[in-house]
Amino acid sequence: VYKRQESARVTEFRRFIARRHDTDLNSYHDLYQWSVDCPSLFWQGVWDFCGIIGQGPCDPVVTDLERMPGSRWFPRARLNFAENLLRGDDGHAALVFRGEEGRTASLTMGDLRSRSTRLAASLASDGVGPGDRVAGFLPNLPEAVIAMLAAARLGAVWSSCSPDFGVQGVLDRFGQIEPKVLVTADGYLYGGKELDSLEVAGQLMESLPTLQRTVVVPFLKENPDVPAGAVLWGEYLADPTADVPPFQRMPFDHPLYIMFSSGTTGLPKCMVHSAGGTLLQHLKEHQLHCDLGPEDRLFYFTTCGWMMWNWLVSALASEATVMLFDGHPLRPGPTLWDYADQEKITVFGTSAKYLAACDKKGLAPGRSHDLSRLRC
Repeated sequence: VYKRQESARVTEFRRFIARRHDTDLNSYHDLYQWSVDCPSLFWQGVWDFCGIIGQGPCDPVVTDLERMPGSRWFPRARLNFAENLLRGDDGHAALVFRGEEGRTASLTMGDLRSRSTRLAASLASDGVGPGDRVAGFLPNLPEAVIAMLAAARLGAVWSSCSPDFGVQGVLDRFGQIEPKVLVTADGYLYGGKELDSLEVAGQLMESLPTLQRTVVVPFLKENPDVPAGAVLWGEYLADPTADVPPFQRMPFDHPLYIMFSSGTTGLPKCMVHSAGGTLLQHLKEHQLHCDLGPEDRLFYFTTCGWMMWNWLVSALASEATVMLFDGHPLRPGPTLWDYADQEKITVFGTSAKYLAACDKKGLAPGRSHDLSRLRC
């Protein structure tokens, strides 16, 4: 335990802060209290320690700190969320995908950078720019991450729903944000069944008047029949020789994501998350709370309709490998534990409900699988 504490990133951060400010921080509790007493210095320290890519002065760190709402963080700084996630060596494993039926895919950082750049070029040619909304109605596929990064590169705003939402559930959300582009899949797999998404996508195209483009990712079929006016993913991607759109560095509080409440009390409520706030908070959680780094492979069992998807993909900014899964977690067997064992996952996230289901089935993954690499 002592060795892990000494080598942990939060310990390195504590020493970094102590040196920078010539102060005694001899324990985690000292660091915690200092962060409460000196919030501006703390967040400036997180920015520098995590190596955020941006421009402009970081002073002041915050204005009107006591106002809620009303305070503004890093008001003179500019950054791009995608630029910070698309860092690292071209050959480093960026994304690994597995479906319930055993389908696999993987992308290096070079692959991810290239494909998101090509999609960004296509979006830009369709007039997508800062503040425009790009919506995803997708399984938890690599294409969902690629589309988010392409939108963020241009300063556009990403919002996503998982494909198990019905037409009205999607319209209750996307109807409020007026998306310019919709990215969908032809369908998805769950519990051994193939479920079509194109009928819903066609109805969305008819019901969202602001849509200028619908892009279909082939998942169930190699060449699905797409709704009239839609285009297949491979046809939409710009040629690799197309002009590369620059990373649009926007103000720290520029919107990045629109997420939604559950909709149990009326329409789902839109919640806008800023690029800078999301990046800084997730870097802090990943590196200081989860001790995440380039040697790690992070998994969280989530769909694209839950905020944990957004949290998961931010791990790219810490140069970790993001592990994606889509489908039923217990079909045909202990699927997620197979994934953790075979792909050498180091950080594993799931719900209490899933663990209870495993217990009910009498699973004992600690005995049946090699989970020795899991830290948490």
